[in-house]
Amino acid sequence: MSFILAFLAFSALIILHEFGHFVAAKWVGMRVERFYLFFPPKLISMKRGETEYGIGAIPLGGFVKITGMNPDEELPPEIAARGYYHQPVWKRIFVIGAGPAVNLFIAFVLLFFLAFGIQEPSKNVDQVTVGAPAAGKLLAGDRIVSVDGVRGDQEAIANQINSHGCPGSGKPVDGCRAATPAVVIVDRDGQKKTLEITPLYDGKVERNRLGFAFGVEPLNPGAAEAAGISLDFMWLVTAKTVSTLSRIWQADERKELSGVAGSYEVTRQAIDIGVRQALTLIALISLSLGVINLFPFLPLDGGHIFWSIVEKLRGRPVPFAVMERAGLVGFILVIGLFVIGLSNDIGRLTGEGFNLR
Repeated sequence: MSFILAFLAFSALIILHEFGHFVAAKWVGMRVERFYLFFPPKLISMKRGETEYGIGAIPLGGFVKITGMNPDEELPPEIAARGYYHQPVWKRIFVIGAGPAVNLFIAFVLLFFLAFGIQEPSKNVDQVTVGAPAAGKLLAGDRIVSVDGVRGDQEAIANQINSHGCPGSGKPVDGCRAATPAVVIVDRDGQKKTLEITPLYDGKVERNRLGFAFGVEPLNPGAAEAAGISLDFMWLVTAKTVSTLSRIWQADERKELSGVAGSYEVTRQAIDIGVRQALTLIALISLSLGVINLFPFLPLDGGHIFWSIVEKLRGRPVPFAVMERAGLVGFILVIGLFVIGLSNDIGRLTGEGFNLR
């Protein structure tokens, strides 16, 4: 079932992206010849009015064919005025930008609603490790007020505990006891309790610890805060995506790329784990589709927008031969990214996997 749901999720993102182009083109009066899910060869199709709707055999995307996308194309007089390159620049940018805009909107809406169920780290003790210094002293549900008078978030508390080092100046031995105890004040059932607990050094994480884990609690944001959380997360992912692609020549950055197969497999695994994880991943994929499509290289949507802006700035059309040469460079870049992503996916699928769980 997860295979089918993952396929439907990807298909929906593609259809909605292309539907954005389609609706925008119809709205500004352009002539749409084809609206396809997936690429040819054609599997099935039907014609309604002037537009052919169909499904292709290669599930790697989709497309909307608008009349007159080649400025050198000779068009019959009755349809020439509705051709793409016979339209004002703003209409062309609007139509091309509508696809990525739909992807960004989908990501925002999904993340907005997911924000209402988000949890944040709390100062409450969730569990205590058996045999640890905290065992028998801290209880699940205790709220940490301070350690040695230091208040703050989980990191501040953990750092203060770690400041209690083992005796001696050399490297601590795994399991050694700190020279001084930590003074821990907790709120237990509304009453303050002061506890002295001596940390032990954990060689696995190379830190002094008391042996307990913090819990989480609901954030309960309002609508404005949920929108802010969604936009902040989108900006973080966008910055990371751009940063990764800008350093693609570095081997470590290339390993981060994933292709269609990898995105599909991770989505399938997320569906197996739970609805929230699956929706989060779908939002991220939709966001990535929108961002990457806005890169200023033909044949990506951003390439069409870029050359439309160049035309507006120079006051006359850009020769199609120039765009063709630029498009060849962009096509090579896109294919290169596809090959790298596919290679990484194959390595993960045949090796250690995607480790989503």
